[in-house]
Amino acid sequence: MASRAPCRIDAVLVGRAVDYTRPGSRSAIDKHPLAGPVGVGLEGLAGDEQGDRRVHGGPDKAIHHYPRDHYATWQGEVGAHPLLMAPGAFGENISTTGITEADVCLGDRLRLGTALVEVSQARQPCWKLSDRFGIADMARRVQDTGRCGWYYRVLEPGIVQASDVLALVERPHVDWALPRLSELLYRRTLDRDELRGALALPLVPSWRRLFERRLEQGDTESWESRLHGPGASP
Repeated sequence: MASRAPCRIDAVLVGRAVDYTRPGSRSAIDKHPLAGPVGVGLEGLAGDEQGDRRVHGGPDKAIHHYPRDHYATWQGEVGAHPLLMAPGAFGENISTTGITEADVCLGDRLRLGTALVEVSQARQPCWKLSDRFGIADMARRVQDTGRCGWYYRVLEPGIVQASDVLALVERPHVDWALPRLSELLYRRTLDRDELRGALALPLVPSWRRLFERRLEQGDTESWESRLHGPGASP
């Protein structure tokens, strides 16, 4: 079972949307730590932006949490990349040490500073990570390893800052740690029993449609556009 131990927040980060690497693209993936308290609202952290609101941000992706625990492993795999020298490499809003995907279940409710948040979904990495790192298959590597991080929706606004404790308040779906969902998303994609089990969860609408479509059609959707960018072949 995933851990219930509290951990301390190492950094709270925000970024501004700017023109990105490909024509017409924008991104706020370049996020930087803030000193002092930061407001937590229903749409995320005060001062944080998203470059493409069709696929980033909104109530179900209000805050992105990425474990600093993974950085050493990434350094072993891709080398001493300058992005891995400080929090924010993966565009995260919250950086911690001592909690990873294996310690988190879908629907977990946690106290983030004075705010109350709920784990809404795992991150599904996109091509912007590959461009950020300058590694053509970085998004695919993140997906394949399961070192994706996760998103929160905000149930009660509040304030958060580095050094605050992140503490579990409630765990309604103890059998659904994030690695189980990742396994269903990317490896056991057509396991009908798992798909039916997942559909009993409070899924975000896009995940519910995805799992229902797999059950109905008996095939797995293409990930090429998400992983490699617009115009990628299925």
